[in-house]
Amino acid sequence: MANTFKLKTKAAIDASLVTVYTVPSSTTTVIIGLTISNVKGAAVTADAQLVTASSSGENADDVYIAKDIPLPTGSSVEIMAGNKIVLQSGDIIKVKASVTDGVDALLSVMEIT
Repeated sequence: MANTFKLKTKAAIDASLVTVYTVPSSTTTVIIGLTISNVKGAAVTADAQLVTASSSGENADDVYIAKDIPLPTGSSVEIMAGNKIVLQSGDIIKVKASVTDGVDALLSVMEIT
């Protein structure tokens, strides 16, 4: 098994859920960090969501990692804060801002293939 560290970025995220990362097939991924930054000239809020590929069983629910996080002008937040989340093939991480082009997202992951 090979471990590969990767950085995924998404700029100018809108007011609808936008895909930042999808786990490739035959891969398990560990989220190491997720930072969301306010890039507007005013306060915004942000959401981060895990959309699971499974349609049944214990991991079949789409869940929020964070919901309505307040981000003052010029600030950022580290969502993971030392925690790790294990993702399976096809799982998706999505981020949403409260306004158009409101936030940027940086996702650090380790892919296990």
